[in-house]
Amino acid sequence: MADSNQNNSNNGRSTPKVSRMTVMQLILMTTAAVMSLRGVPLMSQVELTMFAYMAFAAIFFLVPAALVSAELGTTFADKGGGVYTWVKEAYNKQVGFVAVFMQWIQNIVWYPITITFGSAAIAYIFDMPELATNGKFIGGATILIYWISTWISLKAPTKIPTLSSVGFIWGTIVPLVILIGLAIYWMIDKNPIAYEAIPANQTEIAQTLNGITTPRFIPHLTNIGSIVFLSTIILLFSGIEALAVHANELDNPKTQYPKAIFIASFLCFVVLGVGAYAVSVILPYDKIELDSGVMDAFKMGFAHYDLNWLTNIMAVLVVIGCAASVIAWISGPSKSLLYTAKDNELPKFMAVVDKNGVQINIILLQGVIVTILCSLYFFMKDVNVAFFLLSSLNATLYLIMYVLMYLAGIKLRKSQPNLPRPFKVPGGKNGMMLFGGVGFLAVVFALILCFIPPAQLPISSPTFYTVFLIVGTLVFLAIPILISKYMKRFDKK
Repeated sequence: MADSNQNNSNNGRSTPKVSRMTVMQLILMTTAAVMSLRGVPLMSQVELTMFAYMAFAAIFFLVPAALVSAELGTTFADKGGGVYTWVKEAYNKQVGFVAVFMQWIQNIVWYPITITFGSAAIAYIFDMPELATNGKFIGGATILIYWISTWISLKAPTKIPTLSSVGFIWGTIVPLVILIGLAIYWMIDKNPIAYEAIPANQTEIAQTLNGITTPRFIPHLTNIGSIVFLSTIILLFSGIEALAVHANELDNPKTQYPKAIFIASFLCFVVLGVGAYAVSVILPYDKIELDSGVMDAFKMGFAHYDLNWLTNIMAVLVVIGCAASVIAWISGPSKSLLYTAKDNELPKFMAVVDKNGVQINIILLQGVIVTILCSLYFFMKDVNVAFFLLSSLNATLYLIMYVLMYLAGIKLRKSQPNLPRPFKVPGGKNGMMLFGGVGFLAVVFALILCFIPPAQLPISSPTFYTVFLIVGTLVFLAIPILISKYMKRFDKK
């Protein structure tokens, strides 16, 4: 996950000197922003049909988001504010505030999801994997990790870049490479391939011909609930807009930026796809848990070769990667709200910063919200369902932001056609209509899917699932609207 304001917010002041960046640097930054171990078991849950879902996400979401945000980011780079400024320029600052609030609040929902992945890994450090499915343990550990990460972020803000980069390498790249290597050796050693034994009743991802069950590559759509995972898989590629502001730092953004984005997208597609495939090779379908699938694959693979101690090491690395990711984003996304607070879209107390310039009150407020969301694990019997429910809520909020971003891109091409645009979506005005329109339709489709219970999970109460998401989305959407009305009334006084 990423925030489009962390790099381009500059308190509203222009930055006359633009630093230079190579294509390779942008490729690596984009890959690091998008790629996460958290999505590996989620994609494994749909077995080999994952590649069809990923192709849809890349073509209809990742590419349009990259191109549209690149044009908007480079056009308004000197103004700062990210998506807030883009949408404000297209409509007004109230709508801009709604967009940036959705971006901020989805990130808050993202924290429990990401930390859950790390909390489950803690159970494997102590050889107690059963705790990974214990809601009380997951909820308590998630709350603890979040507040420890918050404390580190506030006490050592200058160390955040180092912690996040080192944590990404050791906590994401290294485990992924080892997981892929383990799966390759597993196959070379002629062990049973797990995805070849998918239960016949999983007709969405398996087909039976002449009594032989084989995996599908294209999902079988028996009902709309069969493809609900598409919405959360799409969000695995979100955050690409965070790097749009760097497009004008390239020597030739018109040609180099699309090249960098397409290469980074390809890397994310391949690495995450191969990582998910590795889990599907080792771990039987009924053993894939959304929060602990990666660790379960390590445990089964290493246990087969009497290398159980390596599972503990992998668990430590995964926890490090999770904590580093959370530390990196705790202060970053909230900078967008600090920007709106200075623009009188939030009460003044939200603009308070500490001695290090960190928006202390906003961070504490988001900590309270994260704690409440983590408490969901205390009340739901199935950790997988709670995990996916939070993932769906995260998706609905983020997708609303993307809807507003695409609409802003299309409208600005009409309302301000003569704006200097260092980078333009290929095809001019028609190109923006094409890519912005395709992206808009894709996120609207994914948004609708979010409210439908997935067929792959044991949802005990589909009604509760849907009502929770509708109410949660409406509440979080209403908050910025009500705040804007209050602040407008306050300004008149």
